[in-house]
Amino acid sequence: MDTPLRPALPLHILTRVSHRIRTLTARDDLIGWVRAGRKTLVSPHGEHHFPAGAVFLIPRNTHWDVINEAQPKGSYEARLISLSPELIGEFYERFGQFSPLNGLTGCARTAADKPFAQTFEHALTALENPATPISIQEHRSLEVLLLLAERGLCFAPMESLSWRERVCRLIGQRPNAAWNTRSVAAAFHLSSSSLQRRLSEEGTTLGSSIREVRLETALALLQSTQLSIAEIANRSGYASHSRFSAAFRTRFGYTPSCLRP
Repeated sequence: MDTPLRPALPLHILTRVSHRIRTLTARDDLIGWVRAGRKTLVSPHGEHHFPAGAVFLIPRNTHWDVINEAQPKGSYEARLISLSPELIGEFYERFGQFSPLNGLTGCARTAADKPFAQTFEHALTALENPATPISIQEHRSLEVLLLLAERGLCFAPMESLSWRERVCRLIGQRPNAAWNTRSVAAAFHLSSSSLQRRLSEEGTTLGSSIREVRLETALALLQSTQLSIAEIANRSGYASHSRFSAAFRTRFGYTPSCLRP
């Protein structure tokens, strides 16, 4: 029996090292609450600053340079909830009255006032407890979306996924698996040539998609856990520590150890 997909995923970023992440793609809609330090989101249209206490919203399939600044002699901390496409679809099925609102196309902010704090923490408690039924996790996550919608902030209704997005979501479920063209194509009931052709039409390749997801996984683990760099490399699909460090540096501009004090 397949494990049911979770409606949302929580993430706790805590680091004492200020750092910049180049061209990070938000694969899902994100809600984040800066607890300490400051976050800056940079796009071709300008910079958006979120100090401690600010709440930021990032719509899916947008690209940013991200700067996480730790407090002097302190840390950067943020709590995030990543929302699945299925949850966004469920939101519009239940609350169709918000369909006329324009979905977010860039980042936005809202106040971390008492109503938000209570609703967000309620959702985090459910999402972080493996024993919480999926139905309860979904209900709590929808409460957060409903509160934001009442403030005029909605993520756009779900559209069809590109093939790159589909592939990245598949790899993200098991980034350390030995993915290749045949295994990925089989997961979508395609031939290898059909998969390669569809990705080529979107200007990408399977290899670049696998590499990007694995390095994004490593970055998240470096920011949110105390796992050793060797273990993070392994969980991200790299058998060689040196190859992992080299690939990470090429992608982000610094080695994994730079994110550890």
